[in-house]
Amino acid sequence: MSSSSSKPIDPAAPAEAAEEGAAVAAESSGVAADSSGVAADSSGVAADSSGGEGRAPDAGRKKKSRKRKIRDALVGKGKSATDGKPSETDGKTSETDGKPSEASGKQTLSREQLEALMEVNPAMKADVSKMDSKGIESLLKHLTVSDMLTGLSGGGKNQKDMASYKFWSTQPVPNFEEKLEKGAIEDGPIKQIDIERVPKEPPPMVDGFEWVTMNLEDETELKEVYDLLSNHYVEDDEAMFRFNYSSSFLNWALKAPGWRKEWHVGVRTTASRKLVAFISGIPVSLRVRKTTINTSEINFLCIHKKLRSKRLAPTLIKEITRRCYLEGTFQAIYTAGVILPTPVATCRYFHRSIDWEKLYDVGFSPLPHGSTKARQISKYKLPAQTSTHGLRPMRAKDIDQVLSLLQRYLSRMEMAQVFTRDEVEHWLLHKDDSPNEQVIWSYVVEDPATGKITDFFSFYCLESSVIRDKLGRNVRAAYLYYYATETAWEGGRKELKARLNVLMRDALVLAKEAKFDVLNALTLLDSPLFLEEQKFGAGDGQLHYYLYNYRTAVIPGGVDAKNQPSDEHMGGVGVVML
Repeated sequence: MSSSSSKPIDPAAPAEAAEEGAAVAAESSGVAADSSGVAADSSGVAADSSGGEGRAPDAGRKKKSRKRKIRDALVGKGKSATDGKPSETDGKTSETDGKPSEASGKQTLSREQLEALMEVNPAMKADVSKMDSKGIESLLKHLTVSDMLTGLSGGGKNQKDMASYKFWSTQPVPNFEEKLEKGAIEDGPIKQIDIERVPKEPPPMVDGFEWVTMNLEDETELKEVYDLLSNHYVEDDEAMFRFNYSSSFLNWALKAPGWRKEWHVGVRTTASRKLVAFISGIPVSLRVRKTTINTSEINFLCIHKKLRSKRLAPTLIKEITRRCYLEGTFQAIYTAGVILPTPVATCRYFHRSIDWEKLYDVGFSPLPHGSTKARQISKYKLPAQTSTHGLRPMRAKDIDQVLSLLQRYLSRMEMAQVFTRDEVEHWLLHKDDSPNEQVIWSYVVEDPATGKITDFFSFYCLESSVIRDKLGRNVRAAYLYYYATETAWEGGRKELKARLNVLMRDALVLAKEAKFDVLNALTLLDSPLFLEEQKFGAGDGQLHYYLYNYRTAVIPGGVDAKNQPSDEHMGGVGVVML
């Protein structure tokens, strides 16, 4: 899963939720945006989010006032804006509320709303002023009120996103004007690549910097990547949390079967040799509907905060692309928490509190209006033990059965990774004799009578540092990874829903045993079937999936036109990116 920053929102406080969703617009005075505009997102082609180091109480109150202005600009003064949900006026046409999109039914921005947003966000105004009329029309057509209120507001990450349109218009990706609907287009590459014409050397680097290939077999160089990511990678929009990738996690994420040293690209300063930028790729066999393509999964684009004005991001993207081309890999998959040209799918984040009290203390989870701490603690209380007979940790002897079950389960999805045996072993099996700390937790359900594996689920660990916490605490987050069950073929949707709820309740119990504070999930696979019953709360972030040099119709991401989980819109995305 691409771990774009997201936090739970308070469903009982609609106006406040909207303000939190629009919070990044108040951050527009931060570090200058990269010309690539790709925001720092753990999943793919995305430069780091800027965020500040601290905030005085008065500044916080001023920021809240600005957030309210932005919320009012989007939904109108005095109107209810919900936690990523369109208001009651959705689907209606008016000059104030915007127009519903013909394709999705979502409430798009009107020119009046865009102008109002620009008045309270000078950085956004500067970015939009650089667009021609066609670019502005595309922006109005594809940005929705729901997007802007669900972690995609006009500043912060999205500020960088707007600056990126010029760069992405030069790349082989679908543009916003294309009708990416089933039957309207033919799936396939956008550009044919002649490997003989691909440059054999990297493009010139900015004076004072130079290209390097990182050797992650060298512990010193792995530590350099770890340090860069730890200090300059993904933060939430209010700079409260930052992903804390461990060396074990990076070994797991960057050394998948078939990994290539050349796809670990760094930039150093010529004088000090300090590592100041990084981007990576790993090989992935990806099925998009009926076609299987060899792709690179692009991830961990990170640039030192002080260099965000050097326009390194587009150069890094071009360089990793060149290196992939030289290996005969002409397509890529990546994700971002911002809208770029053009998402193939969009999922939403959901969060299930395990240690709600700690999450509240560090500012991750809100106290819902009308509730109390005691009620929240009681609400999220879990059983002491699992309930599924035959549930146990995955072992090496299970690899073949898990591979078969996973392959068949993912065949139901429109876009999914095509796993090999080696990949299942790498991604899903924690070896007890491994010298590295545990990153992945996988469990199977074995029929004691036959020895058949009927179900499995997994989650991985990704902690976040609480940036201004005086106690130096981390949020220990589990991210739901792959899962599968034979019930998908043995019953209907009702039976599948019941089985997944049993399995996910046990996953929560096991995550609690492993000392996790929260279980995060996206609306991919069949997750809409259990999110509500297992008390997952909507987050303030979305995750957009992108394909590079490949055109296909839009794939459902498990949410409806109101950005709510929907079993009618699931079964599309079967790729979980870190």
